[in-house]
Amino acid sequence: RLMALFRYRAYDSAGAKTEGQLEATDPQDAMARLKEQNLLVSEVSLLKSTNQNSVFASNKVTLADVEFLTAELSLLLASGVRIDKGLDIIKKTKAKPALAQLLSKLSQSLKKGNSLSHSVAQHPDVFEPLYCNLIQLGEASGNLSLVFAELAKDLKFRQELKRKIISSITYPLVILFVCLASVFFIFNFIIPKMATIFTDLDAVPWYTRMMINTSNWMVDYQGLLILGLVAAVLAGYYAFKQPEVKLWWQRVSLKLPLIRNMVGLTERIRFCGSMAMMLKSGVMVDQAMRLAAGNIKNYELKREIDIAREKIKRGSGLTQSLSQSALFPDFFVSLLEIGEQSGNLEKIFDEITLRSRQEFESWTQRMTTLIEPLLILFMGAFVGGVVVAMLLSMVSINDVGF
Repeated sequence: RLMALFRYRAYDSAGAKTEGQLEATDPQDAMARLKEQNLLVSEVSLLKSTNQNSVFASNKVTLADVEFLTAELSLLLASGVRIDKGLDIIKKTKAKPALAQLLSKLSQSLKKGNSLSHSVAQHPDVFEPLYCNLIQLGEASGNLSLVFAELAKDLKFRQELKRKIISSITYPLVILFVCLASVFFIFNFIIPKMATIFTDLDAVPWYTRMMINTSNWMVDYQGLLILGLVAAVLAGYYAFKQPEVKLWWQRVSLKLPLIRNMVGLTERIRFCGSMAMMLKSGVMVDQAMRLAAGNIKNYELKREIDIAREKIKRGSGLTQSLSQSALFPDFFVSLLEIGEQSGNLEKIFDEITLRSRQEFESWTQRMTTLIEPLLILFMGAFVGGVVVAMLLSMVSINDVGF
């Protein structure tokens, strides 16, 4: 029978209120399971069937969910709570069905005798290989709570990085949308009304004819225009899902002046942050580079790191090998050389990550500060130009027969 997720409120043997979630086939089954735990049930409600799909409900475990889970497990393990018990505690306190379902699967896997690293590896769509490998190292070393703490810090930063990227482009996109909406409104509603004033288009100024002809074209073909725009967006979305297009864009993005800087900064942060975390956990440099390279999204930069790793395996120095990658400018190469000579590579990678984060924040602030007024200026110039042309056209009526 299909399992469903239920939320419950109950009282324990001492009369204290308790609430949480559990999986059961129906409300009666849920109440029976709660009674087995010596709980007096006051309310049981269906939260979500684990097999139910909804357009409006999120059935995906997000990065924020993984960060929450990692941070909570770090605290619980540091407090002496067993991992299986910790998963059950988090499942009772986290209401999101997708995460609750994931926690149930992890708990069931642990009860079958599997390790935590093996259990999380069964969900590659949620947990990256780096995450799984670090958990395996934590299990082997007995420092699982420390590994979870480092992973939680890394995931939290990645959330902040994603939020900053989105926030840096949101306002310019809103301005661009307002500009396009203004153009659509003017050419579909304002200019057609103004065009009725003129009877002889050959006698009006050239800019008036251009506006009226453009407006007539948009009115006559706006259905096809909107359909074409929607088709272009869908085609672009589908195209960027294709590996060939992704590789093409990744190569091109490293040649575009503004985008190249952002790509290099984000990839350097991902790589160096992962390297610092793994070196602190006792991972060998070669293995750390292999796992950290998996965090790099850009294929070209990842290939450069893979080449550097092969050179290190053949006996080349770390600094010399990484200096040939576009990820590391001369200043960071000097820091790597100091770290390699002193044996404090994890501190150097931490320092590079910190400096790159600060540089990225400064870069996004500068770009946002630059793009916003440019878009406002563009919108003002375009809309203002149309308004001025309309006023001049009205003035020219005295010289035009109508």
